[in-house]
Amino acid sequence: MKPLLTAKLLQTLTPWRDAPAWHIAFSGGLDSTVLLHLLASLAKTETLPPLSAVHIHHGLQAAADAWPGHCQSVCDGLGVPLRVMRVQVQSGASPERAARDARYQAFTEVTGAGEVLLTGQHRDDQAETLLFRLLRGAGVRGLAAMPAHRRLAGGHLVRPLLDVSRVELENYADAHQLQWIEDPSNADPRFSRNYLRHRVFPTLTDRWPQAVSNLARAVEHLDEAQGLLDELARMDLKTADQPSPFPWLPLPSLALTPLRELSDARQRNALRHWLTPLTRLPDSDHWASWRSLRDAKGDAQPVWRLADGELHRCGGRLWWLPCAFSEFSDAAVSWPDPQNPLELPGNGRLELSGEAPEGPLLVRYRQGGEMLEVPGRGRRDLKRLLNESGLPGFIRGRLPLLYQGQQLLGVPNLTGRWAASSEGWQLHWMPQTCDQGLS
Repeated sequence: MKPLLTAKLLQTLTPWRDAPAWHIAFSGGLDSTVLLHLLASLAKTETLPPLSAVHIHHGLQAAADAWPGHCQSVCDGLGVPLRVMRVQVQSGASPERAARDARYQAFTEVTGAGEVLLTGQHRDDQAETLLFRLLRGAGVRGLAAMPAHRRLAGGHLVRPLLDVSRVELENYADAHQLQWIEDPSNADPRFSRNYLRHRVFPTLTDRWPQAVSNLARAVEHLDEAQGLLDELARMDLKTADQPSPFPWLPLPSLALTPLRELSDARQRNALRHWLTPLTRLPDSDHWASWRSLRDAKGDAQPVWRLADGELHRCGGRLWWLPCAFSEFSDAAVSWPDPQNPLELPGNGRLELSGEAPEGPLLVRYRQGGEMLEVPGRGRRDLKRLLNESGLPGFIRGRLPLLYQGQQLLGVPNLTGRWAASSEGWQLHWMPQTCDQGLS
């Protein structure tokens, strides 16, 4: 019979037994040392995915230079390959946050399609996270603390020890005579988590011995509540997720009217769910900007600026524009061979179907005052034509225009009517996709 901790770990990891690989985030500390030892021991009796360890060297303190050597020695003893990755931690207000961001960026690079990254956070870490976020005024999503698993790059991040206490890990390490690194910075009370760990939790557990396990149980309740809120959000978004009149425009968008019919709380819940994979969410005070965008006059085109992009309201729809969307060159581009697609710097690709007009051809962008010959309607002002089409204002400056000398010959076919040419050819524009930098 397997020891209790080993059996618990194996059961937790059952959904990922068929993954192409398991990577263990190995800092060399107690938690990851126990996790690595448990998995290496299991691999001797169970059929597991290939194991490897990843050590992130942040370079924030001199003592850390010795840690890769220690980790290599441990991995060699267990027969587990180790990859050491050095990262650059950006300076900022929170060194903890900056180090975490750098670490998880490295983990993203390591985790391939379907693969699993395993980390050693345990029940005490979960309780600390809940209290830390509670003191920051987090909502239900934040108070649900660390999920047991989530998507990471093309694979998964899994925390299989969240139901295990630190005492259980210490007992396992002592029983197997494991050696681990004690990070000197973990004793520095200037860091918020250390202050909670060394000053607050001892006082709490002295008065309430079950404080850690009770807080961890509260996280489970909050996670269930967040699951219900997500379910409600998906129901509400289903009515707002109506097809865009511009299916060629690769940007997330929603119809505004169905959202307006919801209560304020359900509007915020639906938008939080929709925005979560797109950007860091705003704090409570910043949601006043949502009301301003929602309630602006019908002919307005308001913008809500968020951490990783902007939310625009145009033509009764909400459009998400990531920060990278503004990065394109509006310089004129010659098109010597219109039989072949033209790559537009930072702005996708332009193609021409049918027999191309005589050259030389040039692609330019709007400057104002452009006139276009429309079949059956004569010369028309381009601005008025764009207004007729309902094309969102934020995309009009990126619209590639085909010129022959100073004459505007055509624009990409937006509606199948006015933008078509009477000469038997047609322009097709494929804007930059999310994979090319719009997310």
